[in-house]
Amino acid sequence: MVSANGSDGINMANEYRVSQNWINEVFEISTPVLPVENQDYSSADWNRFQTFLSLSANAGQVFSNPICHTYSLIYTTSGAYYGGVLDIHGDVNFIPHNAEVGQKITWFNRNITYSLSYTGQNAYAGGVLLPNGDVRFVPFSANNTNNFNHAQRINSSKVLSVLNFPVLMNSAYTGAIVSSSGATHFIPRTSNVGVVLNSRSFTAIPYTLVYSTTDAYFGGSLDISGDIHFIPHSAVVGQKVAANSTVSTYSLVYTTSGAYAGGVLSSSGEIHFIPHNANRGQKVAANGTVSTYSLAYTTSGAYAGGVFSPTGEIHFVPYNATVGQKISANGTVSTYSLAYTTSGAYIGGVLNHNGDIHLVPYNATVGQVLVTGAAEPFDLGVCCSMFLNKL
Repeated sequence: MVSANGSDGINMANEYRVSQNWINEVFEISTPVLPVENQDYSSADWNRFQTFLSLSANAGQVFSNPICHTYSLIYTTSGAYYGGVLDIHGDVNFIPHNAEVGQKITWFNRNITYSLSYTGQNAYAGGVLLPNGDVRFVPFSANNTNNFNHAQRINSSKVLSVLNFPVLMNSAYTGAIVSSSGATHFIPRTSNVGVVLNSRSFTAIPYTLVYSTTDAYFGGSLDISGDIHFIPHSAVVGQKVAANSTVSTYSLVYTTSGAYAGGVLSSSGEIHFIPHNANRGQKVAANGTVSTYSLAYTTSGAYAGGVFSPTGEIHFVPYNATVGQKISANGTVSTYSLAYTTSGAYIGGVLNHNGDIHLVPYNATVGQVLVTGAAEPFDLGVCCSMFLNKL
């Protein structure tokens, strides 16, 4: 239970500002956390946001490694949830994959379930917070009989509904990213076409990809130039959509089947790919240079998704891994103990306003939280930023 006074009271006030204007005021600085419709992007947007990241990181942390603890879940099943989204009310929403009910952790750390408008096997993979406050589930294999995939959303008033999606195939998309213009790009997993939601009408529009293959990409990340990068899973080239909507590919240093799963933007503007089957880390620098680095721990299917912490660290989300792994702001890679592990445990994680990272249960039978110990956690508006809100 959080207090309505002090910093939590400020967070609640910021929740109102976010929901009304998508503007977050912290430390007497104002910055957009999600783009206004058709807003032009400039490097100043990243520079202002980077100020928030630095302020929290420089405030330090109360312990060097996260404290991990578990909690009971109301509903579990094999392959239950796949990624999560923090909404404008501060709730952590788990995205249903095989689950027959929705599940979320509220602002007050209450675990609740709710009915879904559509359920199916391997239905969704990841979600995204739209500029209008909707949480949109990303169609993976959510097929119906009318030659459409089911797209499901929770609007800003917490009402669920189903929309038609113009691509019908299995393993279609995994994750989505809001662009600097407010448009939302779905990350192609096996689909041979890209799909973008218009920033004004939120109509789904297909577009041509330069490269596609089975299990091509897994999640994405917005870079400091306003480009959206698709994170290579089994793809042999990187692919990105520029701020002007141009689609292009670029060379990677390392590729393998199921190499990476998700990506995270660091405070220095680097995109770190999260190692799944990869035996090394890989990142794209702010100037576009691709390089690799050594990891402290690797295994088959090690991690799936990552989360940026207010301490300036990037945490990998354990899938088959038996230890946690993180990268510090200075590039140091280290491991730490987890409270619970199992095969295919979690996919994706969500940072909340307390500085806690909720891991999203896939095969896990318990929830798990990484308490980062940040001395100055991010405000709700910062947590909802297009730079941080991922798989």
